[in-house]
Amino acid sequence: MPKPPYSFSSATALAQALGSIDESTQGVVLPIHVATTYIRGADNSYPNGNVYSRADNPSYKPVEALLCQLENGADALLFGSGMAAATAVFQALQPGDHVLAPKVMYWALRNWLLGFASDWGLQIELVDMTDLGAVQLALQPGKTKLIWIETPGNPTWTITDIAAMAKLAHSIGARLAVDSTCATPLLTQPLSLGADVVMHSATKYLNGHSDVIAGALISARMDDYWQRVINVRKGGGAVPSPHDAHQLLRGMRTMHLRVREACHNAQFIAEQLQHHDDIIEVMYPGLPSFAGYAIAAKQMSGGFGGMLSIRVAGGEAAAIAVAAQTKLWKRATSLGGVESLIEHRASVEGPASPCPADMLRLSAGIEDANELLADLQQALAFARTHVRK
Repeated sequence: MPKPPYSFSSATALAQALGSIDESTQGVVLPIHVATTYIRGADNSYPNGNVYSRADNPSYKPVEALLCQLENGADALLFGSGMAAATAVFQALQPGDHVLAPKVMYWALRNWLLGFASDWGLQIELVDMTDLGAVQLALQPGKTKLIWIETPGNPTWTITDIAAMAKLAHSIGARLAVDSTCATPLLTQPLSLGADVVMHSATKYLNGHSDVIAGALISARMDDYWQRVINVRKGGGAVPSPHDAHQLLRGMRTMHLRVREACHNAQFIAEQLQHHDDIIEVMYPGLPSFAGYAIAAKQMSGGFGGMLSIRVAGGEAAAIAVAAQTKLWKRATSLGGVESLIEHRASVEGPASPCPADMLRLSAGIEDANELLADLQQALAFARTHVRK
């Protein structure tokens, strides 16, 4: 995908969508291209490169160009969901290939890897990605083709050293793919740290309004592997609708403002709760006491993200009571929207979940930080007096 002939800061690139205008009308908002098929030229070619919208659509192009700019990538692809994007990375491998993935990661992808991907023939091995020694021991030269990491890692927000992991992967000819959904391109650029592919669940911070399902992959280079990823999307029809792509571009134009506020709110709440009598532990990369803080400070800039988790004194019953008593924090799955969400993650993931039973996952939105904190404090007080009595 060609880069624009000029360079923007991330904030300007987002706000102006790379300066895109509709050439036919000079409108500052691009149109939605709803056509499913396109006319061939007299010579039987496709003069504009558009063939069929199961493979591609003009509405994807401005979003993909913007993602390339933000991530310093060579090419980008939109998908119909974050899962569609993530699974395409693995479907572009060959049966028998060995893959390393985190022990704690996005639960739906973990289940897919241990189920469908394993049944299909990939050799999936889960490793503690914060332990470089353990990763190095797990590598199988000639067999390991991909290391998949997620940083910060959902839902305990562990931090993986991207540059160090890229060095390990490349030492045996493997690729490194990074789920950077929670970091966003504004806080971390994995390709600049040596990664080969970066994935975003665009449903989350990229769109930011809880009204679009989409995913994205950005590649450091155009090579045979990336062509296989393209073929996976084309062959499986794993594409978003033109309307969703258009809505996603609109959401991205304010991402720098939303992410800034979410980072501020999460940092403030984490700092205020870290010594709270009703909290056992606050998991947030922006706290100096957090195990991954030093690495996060090295590879993240502009903030440590809008996601944190808290462990509530009193166990599972107290944690569920806290979530039930919040007024501003909405009890719902997902993250990265303008509204703040709270969730008892172990209940969602089921008996095999690695999440502590007393843990709540919080997605800080862009509301007033003091009001969000007060809401949590009153819910914690309720659990203390009504559940832990």
